Amino acid sequence: MIRCAKILEIPEILGLTKACAKQMEKRGIFQWNEEYPSIEAFENDISRKELFVLKSENTLIGCITITTYMDEEYVPIKWLTPNENNIYIHRLAVDPKFQGKGYAQMLMNFAENYALENKYISIRLDTFSQNKRNQNFYAQRGYQKLGNVYFPKQSHSPFYCYELVL
Repeated sequence: MIRCAKILEIPEILGLTKACAKQMEKRGIFQWNEEYPSIEAFENDISRKELFVLKSENTLIGCITITTYMDEEYVPIKWLTPNENNIYIHRLAVDPKFQGKGYAQMLMNFAENYALENKYISIRLDTFSQNKRNQNFYAQRGYQKLGNVYFPKQSHSPFYCYELVL
């Protein structure tokens, strides 16, 4: 079941994202670190009702942030649609114990259906330039790669921006 996250779930969500970071590091992908994702980011997501969790019984399987807030780093990107009525995906994570079972697809299906139901014109996101798996994941879903942004607190390597026009 996918639902809005609760503030008391933040320690569990941080545990999940730290496990994902360790899993990525084993594959040579240094996308997440001690700075990101942060407790403050998740607190803000929850206060805006933008953080969703995928749970089976009491087990946290994954999470995703669906927001209308456009990060300033995205401003220079030549998006396919006007900068209005878009949603942005951040912090998509699936516990490494459950990866490869379609849960990321389930979370993205949820986000895409949410966007359609709420009449957004596109979905935008970024993924790390060193994370080929994620790049393929989004390309297979029809997202178009548009340009690069940098998040210096995370990495010196770029993040690729993608957009799906609805």
